[in-house]
Amino acid sequence: MVTDVTSTATTAAAQAEMKKSTGMNKDDFLKLFVTQLQNQDPLNPQDGTQFISQLAQLTQVEQAYNTNSNLQNMLNQGSNSATLAAVTLIGKQVEAQGNQLELKSGSPSTIQYKLDSAADQVTVSVTDQSGKVVRTLSGGSKGAGAGSVTWDGTDDKGTQLAAGTYSFSVSAKTASGSNVTAAGLVMGKVDGVDMSGASPMLSIGALKLKLTEVTSVTGGA
Repeated sequence: MVTDVTSTATTAAAQAEMKKSTGMNKDDFLKLFVTQLQNQDPLNPQDGTQFISQLAQLTQVEQAYNTNSNLQNMLNQGSNSATLAAVTLIGKQVEAQGNQLELKSGSPSTIQYKLDSAADQVTVSVTDQSGKVVRTLSGGSKGAGAGSVTWDGTDDKGTQLAAGTYSFSVSAKTASGSNVTAAGLVMGKVDGVDMSGASPMLSIGALKLKLTEVTSVTGGA
């Protein structure tokens, strides 16, 4: 079975690591122990307590190494599963939690968000990559659920900004001034997967999203 082969390989690796660090593995130690027993003075037998104690320590080292190897294998399998899941989303329309947006030259951007309850005033602030607020947009009153505002790509002075990636934040209040929970959304078609980091990142144009941020998936457009 595959499990038996993996277990055997892991044990062999553990013994090789033990021999590298201590000069012998468990098998070498047992051979030495048996040889000394065979050649001991029968009138003055050696005390095997120390040998047994050392053998127990070597066994613990081997077990610890096997445990670490098994955990690493599990992590690798999890990483492979995440990569496969990310690749299957290429060409699909996704909705994800996030506050990124891409401004393309000559095209307005739609900023998506979600409200937990109705709000009488929604405000969207757009910031550049340095963290500076470049545009404040009023979304007016909105009911609970998904909402959006359109940004024409200009700052508060009417100057057209450069194409690129920006971020946004959403604040919402009721007529009495109470805060309404609001969350930014990113929607779009997945056109690639970036696997250069520790975990795969979905690409939607210039935007990068974690797989765990995706909240819904629909068929390709």
